[in-house]
Amino acid sequence: MVDRPTALEDPLDGRTALVTGASSGIGAATARVLAEDGADVCLAARRVERLESLADEIRDATDAAVSVVPTDVTDSDAVRALVDATVERFGSLDIVVCNAGLGIDKPVAELTDEEYRLMTGVNVDGMFYTAREALPHLEASEGNLVFLGSMSGNHPRPHNPVYAATKWWVRGFASSLQGSIGEENVGVTCVNPTEVRTEFGSESGETLEASFEEGEVTEAIEVADAIAYAVRQRSPNTVLSLDLYRRDKLSHF
Repeated sequence: MVDRPTALEDPLDGRTALVTGASSGIGAATARVLAEDGADVCLAARRVERLESLADEIRDATDAAVSVVPTDVTDSDAVRALVDATVERFGSLDIVVCNAGLGIDKPVAELTDEEYRLMTGVNVDGMFYTAREALPHLEASEGNLVFLGSMSGNHPRPHNPVYAATKWWVRGFASSLQGSIGEENVGVTCVNPTEVRTEFGSESGETLEASFEEGEVTEAIEVADAIAYAVRQRSPNTVLSLDLYRRDKLSHF
């Protein structure tokens, strides 16, 4: 019989987590949850004041050590510096949550070159840069790498094909990456929620937070809890893909 580990009050105690896109929404909620679970956290995003405010909040509420590294994930040098700073500050890297992402809700014929490059730069290049720089450290710690995907990476999104394509890329990259590094004992997860009531959509106008009342769609904390579940998995197990859908969502297709 295999001994099962007992539940821990702080299941991530002694581990270090890096969260991109941490200034609001899913990223901020994830940082809070991982710190509550015992992890030290590095917060990365472009909005420095938001990051500093969140860091103070987490320090007041938990025993976690928190660092802030303002980062543009579309800049490969900045991402390299982010990972280096995290390891220098905490000594190791055990959990990486690639959450930074955005969507510009326009038909393909109306999408400008700049808007196209911005979406692919954040949603594709940013995910790749973060994974590439983090992998050597995650291999050393037998850690966990999480990508924030979307239901748009599982089903067609007729009103925004480019955004959907970036999320199909994320899901395919995560699955194939797990296949290529599984023997290094790194767990890779792609978490795919339906609509989440956050600032997502601000690049196009109305945000999802403004579009839905509380309780109508998924909340950021619910996605954060799913991410926390995934990173609690230890070798040899991983949650490869986690679809966090509203119960009524598939009836809309």
